[in-house]
Amino acid sequence: MTGMIICKGKSELEKMREANLIVARVLAHLGTLVKPGTTTRELNAVSEEMIVSMGGKPAFKGYHGFPASLCASVNHEIVHGIPNDRPLEEGDIIGLDVGVNYKEFCGDSAWTFPVGEISEELKQLLEVTRGSLYKGIEKTVVGNRVSDISSSIQEFVEAHGFSVVREFVGHGIGKALHEEPQVPNYGQPGRGPRLREGMVLAIEPMVNCLGPAVRVLEDKWTAVTADGGYSAHFEHSVAITDNGPWILSELPENTEL
Repeated sequence: MTGMIICKGKSELEKMREANLIVARVLAHLGTLVKPGTTTRELNAVSEEMIVSMGGKPAFKGYHGFPASLCASVNHEIVHGIPNDRPLEEGDIIGLDVGVNYKEFCGDSAWTFPVGEISEELKQLLEVTRGSLYKGIEKTVVGNRVSDISSSIQEFVEAHGFSVVREFVGHGIGKALHEEPQVPNYGQPGRGPRLREGMVLAIEPMVNCLGPAVRVLEDKWTAVTADGGYSAHFEHSVAITDNGPWILSELPENTEL
């Protein structure tokens, strides 16, 4: 990610909203299919079919050589899991990350789902990770700095006894999937670029049950926890407006899927 921060105008934000609504619909539908016996390859096929049927293109497929339309990360996998034929099992958790190109703009969002009934600790992991995302979004207002988002996420996560991944960060998003600025999920407040109207940020806490350390598998993509602890990942694309944060990748209430 190099270059300057690109602020978007009203019509560009409307297009980004459309791209992100495709992402949101795909994620919501995939969530209904996550159950014991389903494979991540099946979920990948559904996501690609849905994206194309709504006029979009899978943003991840072929991105730096990534072989699938969906990132599917199970249990101790943090991000960038490649879909495969291993059936999901009761008690697993699965992070699904969807990216779309639509009308020249990108949408990006991720959600971690329980597979059947999960342990109380994993329920808390999902709740805290999702909660930390919204803590970060609260700071996404004109005049704040990027690290105000970062520090609020870290503080919330660590207060609940979990740890924040440092090697992977959120990012600006627009016509490119990854734009400036980088948005870490840790750090001191009051640092980094000042937030301005029209900036769009993909905020995405990745939270581990145990330690924060990661390693990448031989496939050069799948990032896993170094200690084998489970990990959760939630992400929204958020526009900064004079009226506060606009979550572009959130479905309106009562949306029919």
